[in-house]
Amino acid sequence: MNAIRTTCAYCGVGCGIRATVTDERAVQIEGDPDHPANRGRLCSKGTHLGETVGLEGRLLTPMIGKRRASWDKALDLVAKRFRDTIAQHGPDSVAFYVSGQLLTEDYYVANKLMKGFIGSANIDTNSRLCMSSAVAGHTRAFGEDVVPASYEDIDAADLIVLVGSNTAWCHPIVYQRIRARCDAGAKLVVIDPRRTETAEEADLHLPLRPGSDVALMNGLLAWCREAGRSTRGSLPIICRFRPISGSGWARERSLVGRQDLRPAPGRPAPLLRTIRRHPAHRHPVQPGGEPVAERHRSGQCDPERPSRDGAHRQARRAALFDHGSAERHGRA
Repeated sequence: MNAIRTTCAYCGVGCGIRATVTDERAVQIEGDPDHPANRGRLCSKGTHLGETVGLEGRLLTPMIGKRRASWDKALDLVAKRFRDTIAQHGPDSVAFYVSGQLLTEDYYVANKLMKGFIGSANIDTNSRLCMSSAVAGHTRAFGEDVVPASYEDIDAADLIVLVGSNTAWCHPIVYQRIRARCDAGAKLVVIDPRRTETAEEADLHLPLRPGSDVALMNGLLAWCREAGRSTRGSLPIICRFRPISGSGWARERSLVGRQDLRPAPGRPAPLLRTIRRHPAHRHPVQPGGEPVAERHRSGQCDPERPSRDGAHRQARRAALFDHGSAERHGRA
């Protein structure tokens, strides 16, 4: 039987897969080598997609409490609860938070039910809400909700900056592409309060204090201008800014200087100074400190933290792509 070319629905990478139906409820899954997003590679969750088509563990009939019920009985109960709640508290007392795994047609029906019949706009989905801050930022910066990059850009990058993203766990296929580029000489900077798997392998890890990321970005923007690292006139065009005069820049810089840019507890030194003065090193550098590898050798590192030697790092990376249970790596 011919394989069906389709897309993995787990995360937003959009890996191409080839699915071959081998029985009534059995599908053989393999990566699509011609797909530009993954080039045939799959993470552990994508590899085990075939296991999700079985009926084991699925809810096959409606349940009211712990008892099975007919569809008519279940739907009547839900409708009555909606009706009673709306009659007492109004339409805005009802809200839908919808799965991110639905199809476009399903979202259309859910919106019709909420807005057209119940009469409220209280509906949102994980597929939209989880990206709401990115959507707002893209719209303000570029005029529309569009990602201004492509996977091919990774292959040509000299510096890759990840802000608050544990890509090694959340998007392993993209992370493989990032690591391949880093092996070719690119540098990886991770800005994240957490000491994640991605941060462990970064050339530079900035563990900033939660809530100070905007101040950090504004400070870097001001530094790029002062250091002559930005093209004159490009920022107002690209980011739709109103041109800022010299006095305006001084005011912005003073505001940034008053921001709390201390790193997370236990991490010394101002972050702006770190990212300005430290080019991306071979080993992660804590703000104001020496490379992590040096602190391991000198015995100054946390003894509870695993060693960063090659064998241990290789074992952890292999865990991301092993053929064990997909649930073991159940991170979105």
